[in-house]
Amino acid sequence: MPDKTRIVQPGPEPRIVISPDGQQLKVPKSWILLKPGDAGATRRVKAAGPSWTMKTRKGRRIISLGVWAERSTIESVTNQLKEERATPAYAKRQAAAATRREKAQDEYIDQFTDAVFAFLNFHERYRDLAGDIAVAVAKHATPVGSGTVARTKTISVERRAEAAVIAWMRHQTTAYDDMTIPRVKGKRREVRRLLAQQSRLLLDVYRNGRTVDVEKCVLSNSLYPKTR
Repeated sequence: MPDKTRIVQPGPEPRIVISPDGQQLKVPKSWILLKPGDAGATRRVKAAGPSWTMKTRKGRRIISLGVWAERSTIESVTNQLKEERATPAYAKRQAAAATRREKAQDEYIDQFTDAVFAFLNFHERYRDLAGDIAVAVAKHATPVGSGTVARTKTISVERRAEAAVIAWMRHQTTAYDDMTIPRVKGKRREVRRLLAQQSRLLLDVYRNGRTVDVEKCVLSNSLYPKTR
C-alpha cells in the first residue's frame, strides 16, 4: 500500500491513518510526516513519489495536517530548498513576488470597497456615510487569510460585498455577539436570517434618503461611537 498515493485522515494512534474507505493503515517505518506550511516542499515531495496527504475537517473547512512520505525524500527536498532559498536570486524573486502580491491586494481592496459602496446604494445625503461603511467593511473582510466571505472566489465580488456588509452589520449593529442561541440544528442560521432582514430594512432607510437621528442610529454609532 505504501506505493499508492492517497488522501487519508488521522487515526487513533500517531502512526495510524484512515483511508477513504475506512480502513486503518499503518504508516511505513521509513516514512515521516512533512508538516503543513511550506507549499514548495509539499509540492516537491508529492511529485517525488508515493505519499499520503493527511486531512481533517475543522468546522466547515478541510485542513491539511501534513504529508507522509519517505524520510529520505522529505530530507532531500527540504535540504535542496534550504540551499536554493539561501541564494541572492531566490531573495530577489521573493521580493518581486511580494511586491506583486501587495499590488494585487491593494487592487482587490479598491475593487471590493467599490462593490460594497455600490451595494449600499445610499441616498446622496448619506453618501459620506456609505463611503465610511465601505472602507470599514473592506478593512475587516479583505485581509489575506481572514477566512471571510470576501476572500472566496466561488461567488462574484458583488455577492461577496453584499454578504460581507450583512455579516459586518450583524456584529456591529445587532446584539448577535451577546446572544445565547440554543444548540439546535438550524437555529443559528434562523437567527442570522432574521438579523439580516433587520439589517436590510435599516439599509433601506438610508437608501430612501429618510431623515435619520444619527446619534440614535446603530449603524451610524457603529462607525462614530463618540456620537453616543
